[in-house]
Amino acid sequence: MTQDTEKSIFEGVDLHPKANNSLHHTSEISLDQLIVRRGQPFKVTLNLSQPFNQNLYPLAICAATGKHPTEEQGTLSFFSIPGLKEPSPSAKAVWKVELHKDASPPKGLLVLTITPPADTPIGEFNLVVKHRDEEKLLPSLVVLYNPWCSDDWVYMKEENEINEYVMNERGIIYKGSNNYIVPLHWDFGQFEDKMVDICLKMLDLNHKHFIDPADDVSARCNPIYVGRVISAMINSEDESGVLMGRWDGIYNFGSRPSHWTGSHAILKRWFNNGCHRVKYGQCWVFAGVMCSAMRLLGIPCRVVSNYQSAHDTDKNVSIDVYHADYGVRERPSHDSVWNYHVWVEAWMRRPDLAEDGKYDGWQVLDPTPQERSGGIYCCGPAPVTAIRSGEIDLKYDIPFVFTEVNADLNHWLEKADGSMVKISSDTSNVGHNISTKAVGSNKRNNITDNYKHKEGSDKERSVFRYAITRDYSSVDEEMEEDDEEDDENEEMEENGENEKKGENIEVEETEEGEENEETDEENESADEAENEPPVSPPQPTPPPQVFMHFEEVTPPTNGKDVRLKLVLQSMSTAARPLSINIRVQAMRYNGESGMNIQNEMKEKTLQPGIDLVIPIRIPFSDYRKPMLECDSIRFSAVVTDKEKPDYSYLAEDDVVLLDPPITINIPIKVRQYSQVIVEVIFKNPINETLTQCSLTLSGSGLLHDEVKVEIPDLKKNSQVRVQYPLIPYKIGKKTLVADFDCSTFRDIKGSCNINVKPSIY
Repeated sequence: MTQDTEKSIFEGVDLHPKANNSLHHTSEISLDQLIVRRGQPFKVTLNLSQPFNQNLYPLAICAATGKHPTEEQGTLSFFSIPGLKEPSPSAKAVWKVELHKDASPPKGLLVLTITPPADTPIGEFNLVVKHRDEEKLLPSLVVLYNPWCSDDWVYMKEENEINEYVMNERGIIYKGSNNYIVPLHWDFGQFEDKMVDICLKMLDLNHKHFIDPADDVSARCNPIYVGRVISAMINSEDESGVLMGRWDGIYNFGSRPSHWTGSHAILKRWFNNGCHRVKYGQCWVFAGVMCSAMRLLGIPCRVVSNYQSAHDTDKNVSIDVYHADYGVRERPSHDSVWNYHVWVEAWMRRPDLAEDGKYDGWQVLDPTPQERSGGIYCCGPAPVTAIRSGEIDLKYDIPFVFTEVNADLNHWLEKADGSMVKISSDTSNVGHNISTKAVGSNKRNNITDNYKHKEGSDKERSVFRYAITRDYSSVDEEMEEDDEEDDENEEMEENGENEKKGENIEVEETEEGEENEETDEENESADEAENEPPVSPPQPTPPPQVFMHFEEVTPPTNGKDVRLKLVLQSMSTAARPLSINIRVQAMRYNGESGMNIQNEMKEKTLQPGIDLVIPIRIPFSDYRKPMLECDSIRFSAVVTDKEKPDYSYLAEDDVVLLDPPITINIPIKVRQYSQVIVEVIFKNPINETLTQCSLTLSGSGLLHDEVKVEIPDLKKNSQVRVQYPLIPYKIGKKTLVADFDCSTFRDIKGSCNINVKPSIY
């Protein structure tokens, strides 16, 4: 017995993923799954079992994303050949379709050009085609942002910048301190395995999606919204976020933040473990992972490091730091200045703030959980242009970022009797060497001028005052008065009248004062005399300032004694006996102190016209344990004038230790899919055995996963050679990163660039 079955009208479908993805700059992600960018057409071929006559039987297509798609929210779109005569007036983000020139309708060959609009929500879409009375579900496709499309809010004009901020999988994150800027090679790996699934899962797990899934999916048309979502999802403080932060040096049941060399290993671990948070991260790790997700989604993004970064907890745009006098217990400071802090900048338009594009461009987004924004731990997007002009009343989180780069710093000395003496008030200590990787090279690009005017300039100070007062009119008047005074002084200097005019003013003020005094004596009553404020006694003349700074004697290297010297200078004409308290502490980069390494009190005399030099030596044996989970050694000196003890002076220096070197050797020629042997060499730099040694290798395009090699104990004056086979699976410039870890040295990094050529087969 046979059963007749009706033949399907759709005989074949081809989404041309390889060709389309190449045109849409997504072939690095996949050659099998169709991944397109909004605002740009892609080609689909339908083979029909009979001729196509659009006048008799139109071809209707439906594109939908999310569980509750609607035309009004832009998550559902109906389009057809021929076009709909009466499209829904409330429909948003309407897709388009046209017949390609290669189509042959009489033969049933339909080559379609489909274009998702430049404002369509990003994400996974289902396409359903209907012809006559038959429907067919096409393979799903993914739509991403399009920085090549001028109608997309993430559009970038320069191709080389798109290549850097969207397509480049290799980057550099700057760590260290203001005086010791240390580059760390970071593997973004945004086009590695499962990255599309990982990033879309991240969007689906954000708390706003659980509150209103339809509205959340619709809002994904907006990179401003998506930036905030990703910022919140990178940390695990509020929802099923990726990374758990930790800064206390205790990293049980996880990896130290310093272990990581790239984003993909973290994101893949999160995704494969049921979206459970990965332990542990700190600011540069959070930023590196966020940059990877943003680049994958098509939003231009870069990692930015701010040195001497302020964290203002009481929101008064100033930082108060307390120092203890000798023998006095240190008082904790709620505010802090981090050696550096790392965030990301994303490129997008901000029509929500201004229609003229004033706030378009780079926006600060910070995934490190520091303060809540809108009830969750996220930060931004905050326009860099608004930060520079002090417009902190705009969204999002501009006051917090403004303080990070602009806060004033107050140093206080706590005496034994509990009294506080202000050592200094520094308006230029915060926000230095704001750095990011340059376009097309591994050079460091200093972008501090993007965030603020020249430190100490009138304009920088006026912006600071405006940010506090919100009153720009007074600032304008002040600036005008300053300009007028400057012009007047310049004119007087040219005419040689400064001294003469000054004398006239002084005489007029004296005569006017005498006349007023006589009038007051005649009219003043006894009650009024009693209400006069007391006259303040004349203040003593402060002694000439003592200038101090630390100097390196030898480069500070982990494993060797650290040698510095404290140099003191003064313009005093008399000898000055000084009390000098030198303190050495292990510090975490976020301003938290670890263990004390050394504390010494000295009595010295600063002779007039002669520098006072005090040598400082910290043996390796003294700092090795305190520095295991810390990032820098802070040298501080508080100097008090013994004859005038109300006058104290401060000098500080955060020293970052240089790591012992790692050598990586590779063959001259490296080809895709061909095995090569890489060699990693590390020599023990100290006179004792290194235990618990391991070597971790990573690099997108070279290794699909991190490779960890256990190494036997390494005796003094010996070295280890590790050879490992690689089979590169992507062509182009790649970076192999090696991480050596042991009981004495934590996560020493080495890297090597590898140019992978196409396979000869």
